[in-house]
Parts: sequence; structure tokens; C-alpha cells
Amino acid sequence: MSELVINNLCVSVEDVKILKGVDLTIKAGEVHTIMGPNGTGKSTLSYALMGHPSYEVTGGEVYLDGKDILELEPDERSQLGLFLAFQYPVAIPGVSVANFLRTALNAHRKAHDPEDKGISIPDFRKLLREKMAMLQMEPAFAGRYLNDGFSGGEKKRVEVLQMAVLEPKFAILDETDSGLDIDALQVVANGVNATRDSERGVLIITHYQRILNYIKPDYVHVMLDGRIVESDGPELALRLEEEGYGWVRNKYASET
Repeated sequence: MSELVINNLCVSVEDVKILKGVDLTIKAGEVHTIMGPNGTGKSTLSYALMGHPSYEVTGGEVYLDGKDILELEPDERSQLGLFLAFQYPVAIPGVSVANFLRTALNAHRKAHDPEDKGISIPDFRKLLREKMAMLQMEPAFAGRYLNDGFSGGEKKRVEVLQMAVLEPKFAILDETDSGLDIDALQVVANGVNATRDSERGVLIITHYQRILNYIKPDYVHVMLDGRIVESDGPELALRLEEEGYGWVRNKYASET
């Protein structure tokens, strides 16, 4: 069974300590959610796991299936099975969604087998049609330039489509619900659920409980001051929605 293990992870940005010892283990098939107020380090965790150069790991370990990923480049982490859906996906005018996805898929295949010649165009078209149908996306979407002129909901749907095509072992969704109206949120959540299976672990980073109305997590964690300070089942998210973070802050303060 695949496993992503984070031990005492410490991360700084421009010499400012953001993460101060994060411990978290995600197994294949599990959905974990990290919630917390702004500025507590949630997005920092996602970028650090993916290897963003602006985020300096100053301590701790991260293992994916027993392999230390902290010395790997972002593309190597991706090829090993880690995926990040961005909060603010970047537009790439001139590059179609289909060409982007086929290039990414072929890079993964080449990393696993240097002799791999890449997926043929007919086979890729068939695969893409299947994934887009599963996510209820119009086929014409594939010909549009990546995120160029896309609405917030369309950008997030392309992130989920990318996840569906690449089939990572572990997917990190960094505030995928940010900026979405209810209809768009339901579409994106349905897409995540459609790609959910026993072989993929998912980490959802969010401020709000609302996305969890559509994607049921197995575990909910609260991050404060760069640490995970509270963990429980889905009921924890409901309590946070009703009571806010004040009780968590008070409990954390009393323990420190």
C-alpha cells in the first residue's frame, strides 16, 4: 500500500519560519483535509511538498513509498506519484489543454521507462475523451489554450482533469474550492470523487467546510502556527464551521 509520510517538517520563506514541525501520514485510499485560518502554513505545506524553490525546508523528512523526496526536483516528485492542484492555475496561451496533458503524460511514461516512445495520438485522444466524459466536460474544451480566458471553475476542472489523466498516487488540492460558486464547486467536487479510488491518497487544503459536503474526508486536521494541532474525523470540520477556531486556539495555547 502506498504511503506519504511527513515527519517534523519545518519550512521557511525568506528566513521566516512558516512550518514548525508538521507530522502527517496519508495512506492510499484515504482522504485527509487540513483546515485553518489564513497564514497558518497550509499552502506552504503544499508548495514545500511539491518542491517550490521559494520554500526552504529547514528540517524534517518526507517519504513517498519509503523514498525521500526532499532532494528531488518537482518533476521527479511528480513522476514518483505526487500531484498538486494549484489554488491559482497559470494560463499558458498558445498551448492547448490536450497538448499540455499529452506532454505531461509522456514525460511520466518516459521517466518510468526510458524506452517508452509515448502514447500515440489516437490512443491519447481516446483516453482524453474517456476522462473528460467521466468529468462531464465538453470535448471542445481540449482544444482551448490552457487556462487562457477560463473562469475560476473551468481552471479548477482542468486541474482535476490533469489529475485524472496522470493518475498520481497522492493528490494535493490546495484550496480548490477558492473562488467557486456553488454550481462550480459541485462540478469540481464530483470530478474529484470520480477519480477517487483505493489506490490514491488525497489531501484537501481548505478554509471552509462547504467542499466537504461533497467530498467526504476520512480525517480532518487543524493547522495553527505552522503545526497540526488537532485531528479527528469529519465531525471536526462541522464543529469548526459552527464554532470557528477560537476553541482550538485556546486549547493549543493551554498546551504550550
